[in-house]
Amino acid sequence: MTSLTPLALDGSPVDGAAYRDVTRLAAHAPGWLDDAVSAWSAYGLTVFAALMVVAWWRARRSGPTAALAALAVPVVVVVAYALNDVLKLLVREDRPCRSLHVATLEACPAPGDWSFPSNHAAIAAAATVALLFVSRRLGAVAVPAACAMGASRVWVGAHYPHDVVAGLLTGAVVGALLMAVVRRWPRRLTDRLTVTRLRLLLVA
Repeated sequence: MTSLTPLALDGSPVDGAAYRDVTRLAAHAPGWLDDAVSAWSAYGLTVFAALMVVAWWRARRSGPTAALAALAVPVVVVVAYALNDVLKLLVREDRPCRSLHVATLEACPAPGDWSFPSNHAAIAAAATVALLFVSRRLGAVAVPAACAMGASRVWVGAHYPHDVVAGLLTGAVVGALLMAVVRRWPRRLTDRLTVTRLRLLLVA
């Protein structure tokens, strides 16, 4: 009988040894550390969502143009996530926990839940870069948070290091390109929006 499981790429030759070293370290780490990293890996993206809300709230005081740029941040993140997911479908790299058969902190995803690039890393990087366009202070907070998110995905065993690096690069590039476009939005666009129901979102 022919298997219905799609053919998958094995990414272990790239940095499988480094992945094993990290997961081995995680296996011998104190329980509190593993719990903290696992919690950050699972729920850390909510911090970026909170930073987006704060950025928008502050931007409203600077005027409708700044507020509109802040509102574009979550849209940029969604686009980055979508493009990253397309890359996953194109590359189709199997999860390292499945290829290397190692015990991991996070349950190994089912076959077909591809590994390259990391969605968590892409979302974190896109949010960070987009926030830097709106508020350097909030963006500076997001930078170490994004690095920690990427590292946590390897620590819990969900991704190879190269998955995380690729995800960070994808998110950062998409975030920079789209926010550069947002910066060039004509002033008349915001002027038109401020006389609509969206005024409440643009003006403090």
